[in-house]
Amino acid sequence: MSHAFVPRFVPALRAAVALALVAPTAPLLAQEKVDVATIEKIKSEAMDRSQVMDIMSWLTDVYGPRLAWSPNLTKAGNWAATTMKSWGLSNVALEPWSTPAGLGWENQRFTFVATAPNFFQVLSAPRAWSAGTKGKVAGGVVIVPTDTAMTLESFKAKYAGKIKGKFMMLTAPNGLPSQKFTADAVRLTDEQLAQMAAIAPPAPGGGRGGAPGGGRGGFGAGGLRRFNLTTDTFALRFMEQQGVAAVLMLARGSDGTIFTDNGAKRDMKAPQVPMVHVSYESYGRIWRMADKNVPVQLELEMQNRFIPADSTSFNVIAEIPGTDPALKDEVVMIGGHFDSWHAGTGATDNGAGSATMMEAMRILKALDLKPRRTIRIGLWTAEEEGLMGSRAYVAKHYGKRDSTGLQVTPEQAKFAAYFNVDNGGGKIRGVYQQLNTAVAPIFQAWMAPFNAGGMKTVTISTTGGTDHLSFDGVGLPGFQFIQDGLDYGTRTHHTNMDVYEKIQPEDMKWNAAVLAAFAWQAAQRDEKLPRKPEPAPAARPTP
Repeated sequence: MSHAFVPRFVPALRAAVALALVAPTAPLLAQEKVDVATIEKIKSEAMDRSQVMDIMSWLTDVYGPRLAWSPNLTKAGNWAATTMKSWGLSNVALEPWSTPAGLGWENQRFTFVATAPNFFQVLSAPRAWSAGTKGKVAGGVVIVPTDTAMTLESFKAKYAGKIKGKFMMLTAPNGLPSQKFTADAVRLTDEQLAQMAAIAPPAPGGGRGGAPGGGRGGFGAGGLRRFNLTTDTFALRFMEQQGVAAVLMLARGSDGTIFTDNGAKRDMKAPQVPMVHVSYESYGRIWRMADKNVPVQLELEMQNRFIPADSTSFNVIAEIPGTDPALKDEVVMIGGHFDSWHAGTGATDNGAGSATMMEAMRILKALDLKPRRTIRIGLWTAEEEGLMGSRAYVAKHYGKRDSTGLQVTPEQAKFAAYFNVDNGGGKIRGVYQQLNTAVAPIFQAWMAPFNAGGMKTVTISTTGGTDHLSFDGVGLPGFQFIQDGLDYGTRTHHTNMDVYEKIQPEDMKWNAAVLAAFAWQAAQRDEKLPRKPEPAPAARPTP
């Protein structure tokens, strides 16, 4: 069943969504001041004069995908900066940051077909930072049966002199993909949200929970593996020396969805072997024929360009300056990562977050609001490679941790809060407190104008895998929002289906209103948002 088409909201439903954005009752706002009048203006601008889907189209249709260090990412950054300048934002810049890992890459041509025993398209995508082919290459298939005892030495001994010009298949399909009997796209239920809200705070001494960690988790399984032939440098060097045509990788996903969330080494000195992510269906068909000793012939043309880069990348920065003489040097930040993977156009991950943030800034500027604190947007690059852009920004401006502990800059004392969106384009339903118990009543009050539309939940829980961790990890209040998943985990996250058509316009309008409102409330408070206490130093063992 195809889920490429997302039905548009009909006018009646759109009206229902707008009616859900109603003013809260007074008791909810008693302890925390909420600027209801301004939030009503924000909601009106967000719902009635939205530009968020036009921003999405520019980021995805025109400048997608936006792989780290790629020409498209630079073009997108220049467009975003120019656009925000045209809105009247201040101090717009592509702020540079440095890393030794910069290497640009883009795919310029890709065709992959089977020519025998029958012609068919091989549904697939290049592996990022893979070598290309030298023109069109054609050849047979070599399958490497699953053998948990195989070593590099036995692999080389078995295949030396036998794989020149061949397409290598290094993972046996592990059965058939599971049939789906539930919807790919889902929204959070009231029960799920209640369970999140009911989570108890950790016991004292449980730690900050803010250290950058792993991603959001996988969404499927590949096949049975030995030592990993697709990542082992010595195995890849052997295949390069033997002259293989390409290595075919069994992609996660099913029903034509291809997950492409890992890349080859960003190093021109690494083995230069063409590598392709192949859909479960195409891969399985080729493997089964080859396993029957049916001669299979494949034909691949993959033109990739490496762009030698210096160590510099950038983050897109812009702001609305504060106006209160006592608070204008303090900063509220909103942001999300700007880069993407390469098989789709980077719509849900994370064009949606970037467009939401840009639209929130446009709304605030269009209303000619004068915040007490400065409101700043940060669109981060190379998040997919390890939160690199936001980490560099935080280290430069606010602080970093090293073996001696937390080292802070003078700017850290003037930082009020950071809000991040990077869980797809689904509707915002609440906020992760990131173990910060003191912010719960504040966020509950800020959410009150959005309660009727389904945003009611604060949870003490942490969430990981994205840029708020860069701020949280150095003691700053950094938060990510709870969002409806839709089909982010099943269809779009790091896949060829991460495209504009997977975005729900009304959810995006809602999200922009929420972000503009949260930024405004944080900028107007008498006090900065409370911070978590620093954990006590670990006790040293007694000599």
